[in-house]
Amino acid sequence: MSQIHYISDAHLSIDQIEVLLQGNFKLALSKSAKASILKARHYLDHNSAINEKPFYGINTGFGSLCNIQISNEKLSELQRNLVLSHACGTGDLVDQEIVKIMLLLKIQSLSYGHSGISLEVVERLIYFYNHNIIPVVYSQGSLGASGDLAPLAHLSLPLLGEGEVYENKTKVEAKEVLKTHHLQALDLQSKEGLALLNGTQFMSAHAVYALIETKKLIDLGDLISAVSMDGFDCNLSPFDALVHQVRPHQGQVKTAQRILELRQNSPIALAEKKHVQDPYSFRCVPQVHGATKDTFEFVKKTIEIEINAVTDNPNIFVDENKIISGGNFHGQPIALPIDYLAIALAELANISERRTYQLVSGLRDLPDFLVDVPGLNSGFMIPQYTAASIVSQNKQLCTPASIDSIVSSNGQEDHVSMGANAATKLIKVVENVYTVLAIELFNASQALYFREPLQSSEEIQDFIKKFRTKVPLVKADKFMAAEIKASINFCKSTDASQWII
Repeated sequence: MSQIHYISDAHLSIDQIEVLLQGNFKLALSKSAKASILKARHYLDHNSAINEKPFYGINTGFGSLCNIQISNEKLSELQRNLVLSHACGTGDLVDQEIVKIMLLLKIQSLSYGHSGISLEVVERLIYFYNHNIIPVVYSQGSLGASGDLAPLAHLSLPLLGEGEVYENKTKVEAKEVLKTHHLQALDLQSKEGLALLNGTQFMSAHAVYALIETKKLIDLGDLISAVSMDGFDCNLSPFDALVHQVRPHQGQVKTAQRILELRQNSPIALAEKKHVQDPYSFRCVPQVHGATKDTFEFVKKTIEIEINAVTDNPNIFVDENKIISGGNFHGQPIALPIDYLAIALAELANISERRTYQLVSGLRDLPDFLVDVPGLNSGFMIPQYTAASIVSQNKQLCTPASIDSIVSSNGQEDHVSMGANAATKLIKVVENVYTVLAIELFNASQALYFREPLQSSEEIQDFIKKFRTKVPLVKADKFMAAEIKASINFCKSTDASQWII
């Protein structure tokens, strides 16, 4: 029997979303959520004032057409037209897991009773989520203000029997899936199309996905850097707690503690050193990785506020008898943190590539390019090139999207966040960081081999033993792309937290 998560006004965390996705939970509305949705819809349907004067998006056109009032008999057609006309997405297809997060976040936002959506629409979205009917959404088209209009239109099309969905990971026409499930296409009521399209769920879902992956990358970064430190025969002293007590940034302190615990029983680390200091890419791991940890915590806190918020427009306040057109759809509060997270993640890769560079440089009794008979063999020369190329691309991707804006809708929407572009760039940075860390691990594991008979700590040796089941030691030149791919797959499928606190 599937476990059920009840949608309510209880705080929804990033960690909880990860559990819901991994555990394949089903969704259901709590009694309180149902009551809130019904209350707001009843208010819209029975508010005589709406028949007498214009209310944006309820009985008017949209954007710069907001001053055109629409007759009551045309309100359903108005909402259908809105969804169809706004489904203008282009570019790559959004990953199905991210779209599933979009569904969850849209359901959550609509459940608070400030959107005027009908219970039928929310329950249909829940049906899609529970049956893994995942709408086809495109990566381009949102300005990150007025909500993520184009991608959310694609998310909503299947409600109308339009567009495409994935079922069992196969792309099919939405109308065919509705027929298979004996479902009727929905006729939207007043405001419902706008409630579906206004919101920040495209940006937020990308951020949630990236934060889940970032937590894994942070742990991997610490563990792999410790492997590199032993591979490069680094000192333990920079990780002494006294150093970090006098500059007590939380992430820095945590990172130093992790590295010290991973290496304090390593015969390599404890051996007498010929060198007094190590390069910054090893010595300053607590400061650099720690800053990324602190950024992660800030971004996580901000995104959690967003995913527990009402971000459509206008907002309905039944008890106060108000319908207010505001700007909660504007993505700036999360566009800036999304850019910030991309920058922080890129630094994990930046410093990682520098450690890889040091490892292949023929220093500290390591052979040139970490291979026997260098010259005849190029060894690990070119994996470092690949890492350098990716790190450089990250620098280009980390130019902030949120500093940009462009006028739209005849000047009515004259400042936008571009948070959607920040969000899609962030996912590419996440993928790049996995690759760069995987290349470092590929190199660092090879370096450890040349330290024998000295060994690393039990934790590091156990980690490398598992890695070796997927990526063997390189004795002579071979097809390296396959080994890099295997290393990437290992990093993505490995929970590094089992080796670190």
